[in-house]
Amino acid sequence: MKPLHPVVAEVTDRIRARSAATRADYLRRMDAAGSDRPGRAKLSCANWAHAFAGAPIRDKLTAMGGREPNVGVVTAYNDMLSAHQPFERFPQILRDAVREVNATAQVAGGVPAMCDGVTQGRPGMELSLFSRDVIAMSTAVALTHDAFDAGVMLGVCDKIVPGLFMGALAFGHLPVVFAPAGPMPSGIPNAEKARVRAEYAQGKVDRAVLLESEIGSYHSPGTCTFYGTANSNQMMMEIAGLHLPSTAFVHPETGLRDALTAAAGQRAVMLAREGGGRMADVIDERAVVNMIVALLATGGSTNHAIHLVAMARAAGVLIDWTDMDQLSSVTPLLARIYPNGSADVNAFQAAGGVAFVTRELAGNGHIHADVTTIMGQGIHPYFQEPMLVDGDLVWKDGVRESLDLDILRPAADPFARDGGLRLVQGDLGRAVIKVSAVKPENRIVEAPAAVFETQEAALEAFKAGKLDRDVVVVLRFQGPSANGMPELHSLSPALSVLQDKGFRVAFVTDGRMSGASGKTPAAIHVSPEALAGGPLAHVRDGDLIRLDADAGVLTTVGVADLTARPAAVRSDGNAADSAWGYGRELFGAFRHVVATAEEGASVCFGAPVGSPQRRDVPPDPNLVDRTVDA
Repeated sequence: MKPLHPVVAEVTDRIRARSAATRADYLRRMDAAGSDRPGRAKLSCANWAHAFAGAPIRDKLTAMGGREPNVGVVTAYNDMLSAHQPFERFPQILRDAVREVNATAQVAGGVPAMCDGVTQGRPGMELSLFSRDVIAMSTAVALTHDAFDAGVMLGVCDKIVPGLFMGALAFGHLPVVFAPAGPMPSGIPNAEKARVRAEYAQGKVDRAVLLESEIGSYHSPGTCTFYGTANSNQMMMEIAGLHLPSTAFVHPETGLRDALTAAAGQRAVMLAREGGGRMADVIDERAVVNMIVALLATGGSTNHAIHLVAMARAAGVLIDWTDMDQLSSVTPLLARIYPNGSADVNAFQAAGGVAFVTRELAGNGHIHADVTTIMGQGIHPYFQEPMLVDGDLVWKDGVRESLDLDILRPAADPFARDGGLRLVQGDLGRAVIKVSAVKPENRIVEAPAAVFETQEAALEAFKAGKLDRDVVVVLRFQGPSANGMPELHSLSPALSVLQDKGFRVAFVTDGRMSGASGKTPAAIHVSPEALAGGPLAHVRDGDLIRLDADAGVLTTVGVADLTARPAAVRSDGNAADSAWGYGRELFGAFRHVVATAEEGASVCFGAPVGSPQRRDVPPDPNLVDRTVDA
């Protein structure tokens, strides 16, 4: 095993130094919480009786003994999300499994879980990012009963896992195991799905054809099979050591999935009895760096440029986009999964999956191997894969060589020498761009701006042929303070069509794209956002804009002082439309106090004033040197 890459070591040391005060404060609070005896010992008899009043006799007798662990299950079950539908059965599997080892498990609470695939392009998408912090708060409500010795988190999708992660870290004195449900079987080829979407955007096929295609893709219980935010979540929970090894991409409603779910509950009991595996110890700056690197190495979701900042902050660890960019400069791209390739996560798993990626990254010094996980000390258990032998769950060594080099490559022969996420900055602010799916010839665009306030207006201009030219589409007033920072994936097919026509096309916004950000270069999460006085508020139609993903540049061309111009004012109609309806009126306070995108866009964890994470200064002129040998 090679020593840790010097850039990975440098970034980790910088994060550790930056986070010294906040991390120490977090650990002090977790130590204090853990020193106050298990919940079953400190609750009064009346409290304890309430906790088990609805339990079966066997569990009541176990609880009355006061010696055995009680596992709190937090579930994101609903029928709306195909990925979460299998969780309907999981609590009973967990209860039965922990009874086998003479412990108890209870559903401590449920958290909301909205489907971005349903709300995409709809008003409800403006609550999507805020739902992450609601989930974190709901997790805290569930666990604050203080009747639990360990936790099991049931969640998969976009905001749900980050929210569960943040909420569980508030109870980091407990061991916590995350248990996913797994992906649905493969549907129609992703290339076919993209083709039909592009034809629908051009009016070449009708809604019936589009619907038939979409149903062929999203067709059964389980996670959607493209490599968006949901599947990026699962990969990161594995690399962070919060899953059982190679749990992420096992199909639901199979014997192996049920066995892994049962084992997750029993592992939580074992950790509670041994007094180890505290989540506070599992998630430190090394684990955070490992999650970033694995995300980059697999071409994962751009949403995690926001989520990871908030997730790390929940553990007292402060990171920013410069850290991610520098790590990306030396992280090899090991995977090609749709939208960064044609294969889906099932093909990725068959080729070697997360176990192969973990082995390659650890063996070549790209991640920290000396971490604490729910399996103990060291990352090596995550080189293994589970299987059933005569009905028993056993672990075998994962593949040492990729079984499909078109999907998964070794670190010595990667698809690219750097990762899929980059920082771009200049007089328009700081933003991130996912380049792993963007061809090299499309990564530099210099063209006039076409400025919009809503994605509907941009789509109308596209349909009218007004964007049939070299263009940088600027969509502003889409940040967290403006309207909750919705995903803008509905624009992806239109932008792809323009690019396919031979035009030089780019997208710049203070909003988000989907975790399935595609082949058109998109500088997203521009910070500071336009509503907060960010530079995007000063851009005008026709301004020449240069987006250079290779050099890390996002700037106007030929504008002496962009901010000397009067700032555009958000139209009253669009402001009002985002303030009410579809539940948005209930989140007005969130829009007023939310942190910036680079601070995690969180109402729970913003960067404290004066911390190195705040960006109340001009953009850093010292761009990352991408000539560093990976």
